[in-house]
Order: sequence, then structure tokens, then C-alpha cells
Amino acid sequence: MLPSSVLITEEGPREGFQIEKGPITTDRKVELIDALSGTGLRRIQVASFVSRKQVPGMADADDIVARMKVVPGVDYTALWFNDAGLERARVTGKLTLEGKVRVYPSEVFMKRNINRTPEQHLVHTHAEIERYKELGIPVRDASVSNAFGCNFQGDIAVEKVVECVGTLMALAEEHGMEYEKIGLADTMAWATPVTVKRVIGAVWDRYPDANLSLHLHDTRGMGIANAYAGLEMGIRKFDAAVGGLGGCPFAAHKGAAGNVSTEDLVFLCHEMGIETGVDLDALIECAMLAEDVVGHPLPGSIKQGGNLARLRASVRAGASA
Repeated sequence: MLPSSVLITEEGPREGFQIEKGPITTDRKVELIDALSGTGLRRIQVASFVSRKQVPGMADADDIVARMKVVPGVDYTALWFNDAGLERARVTGKLTLEGKVRVYPSEVFMKRNINRTPEQHLVHTHAEIERYKELGIPVRDASVSNAFGCNFQGDIAVEKVVECVGTLMALAEEHGMEYEKIGLADTMAWATPVTVKRVIGAVWDRYPDANLSLHLHDTRGMGIANAYAGLEMGIRKFDAAVGGLGGCPFAAHKGAAGNVSTEDLVFLCHEMGIETGVDLDALIECAMLAEDVVGHPLPGSIKQGGNLARLRASVRAGASA
């Protein structure tokens, strides 16, 4: 059953600027964030507070947040992996701070991405949650990374994903938390519409109250098709990136393609009668701006093909003239 509305978290600034070769000035990064703030998007992930050496594209994360405009009604979020990153995010005073817990069905990717074993990561996660409690930061977000496949470990069994969601549920129960969403991340773009439906169905069979979301990459051109499959299953929350920006620096030997394009996802939803609260024309302008900022073509389609709603209006106006 299709949802009547969806909530899209825009991750283009964080996803894109952390992997673009650049250099991209802080002013231009802020220009894109400020433009996105005027589209009706309600959640924008703007930066990663991570190692400046390992992710130089996010070395200016503190300056990005300091310079961006804060629009009422928009939550600006960031990513971090340790206490140092969390503290950098806290001192900005401009971000919506939300704790997030992550599980990794691929032990190989976990080691590459955060350099921990499963046992070490579970200990770290408990400590991380306790730290959030001390600081009064709610833990509302959880995710299963590379939930559909891993370039280094191969296919991920559906049962393993269900087990990972079970781990997240156990953490929530033990610490008295309630997630607003549990993201199934296609970090390395192994998902197809069939596997998207299979995994979502298996998780909901075991945990029918799990508030699932999708984080989709488009390396193999399946991003929007997978989003459609998610919508058909009733998914109401998606991550996306304007223009199709992004990719994980640690995901693949040749780098991962960007996320599903925000404007393409919004177009799909609108054509299906699903509300997003987003001004598609304004978002298309942002996609074109993003392309100018990074200095090369981006894979999003609607910024090239245009908004059909506008074209229909033009055709109707011409016919009545």
C-alpha cells in the first residue's frame, strides 16, 4: 500500500562534499545548503565531523555550520563517529543533535569503515548510548549498513539483516529508547527491487512495528527503481541527495556512486500522488547549482528532463490560447 506522504532527509551536502575531489570552497558549500533550505525540505544533513586527514572534503565542517543560515522548521543534522566528532557538532549550537546507532552485517566493511570487530562495536555502542544519555541527546535513529550486499563480503543474507534489526531492538529495549526510524542502507548498491521487497518484508514479518527507512545508492542504476519498490511496500522515510551527489569513501575500490537523486525521488512521489512538502522546481534549481558547485555533471535526471507538472501546464495554456 502506497503511503500518502513521505519524509525525505536531504544528505547531499554531507554525502557529496565528503567524497568530491574538489577543492570546493566553504562559501560554495554553504550556498548549496542555504538554497536547499528554501525548498521545503525539513531535514538536511550538512556535514561530517570526522577525521580531517581521512576525509579532507569535510575538514571545514565547523566553518560550514557556522556560516549557514538556519531556517525555522528545518532540522540541520550532522554525522560523527566518536566523542571528538560529537563535541565538534555540539559546540556549533546550530544543529539538531540526534544520537544514531549503527550495526554492520558485513564484518569486513565494519573493519574498513570504523576499524572495529563486532564485539568491540557492541561495547562501543553501549558506551555511546550512555554518553548520549548523559548529554541529554535523544537516540532516534538507527541503521543497518550495507543491508543488501557488500563489495568485500558478497551477498548479505536476509536472515542476517533481520538479526541486525533484532540487535537494534534489543539495544532500544535495554536503554529505554524508541527509534523514529531504522534505516536499511544500500551502501554499495547491491539492491534490486526484488531484494528491497524481500528484505523489508522479512524485517516486518519479524518486527511489524519497526519504522523502516531506505538509504539508496545508484551505482548500478537501480536507485529510483528501488525507491519505487520501497514505496510499494509502504516505506515512508527516505534519504536522498540533490543531483545524486555522494558516495562512501570506504565503500568500494573505485568509489560508490551517489545516492538516489532527491529531485528524481520527489518527482516520482508527486507523479504517484504522494506528498513530500517539497517545491520540485526549487529543488531542480538546487540540483543545477550542485552541479555548478562540484564542477562536473551529476546523474540526476529531472534537472535535465524537467518537471512534467510544469510542462503539462504549458501545454494546457497553449491549447487554450
